[in-house]
Amino acid sequence: MDKLEEQLTDLQTRLAFQDHTIHELNDVITDQQKQIDRLSEKLRLLDDKLKTLEDAVPASHDPVQERPPHY
Repeated sequence: MDKLEEQLTDLQTRLAFQDHTIHELNDVITDQQKQIDRLSEKLRLLDDKLKTLEDAVPASHDPVQERPPHY
């Protein structure tokens, strides 16, 4: 009977540890998702700003085609 009680205690200990680990992992995943959401929003805002700036620059002004000042 002592062997059975030891096994039961061992299983209960493992279950408690696994529950604790699952809760910790859930907290990490939740925090990461919040961070992803914030970064996605920042990226969207930066993309909007870039499009606004591209629209503000005349089409004839192409910095890639410009000659450097030393020419």
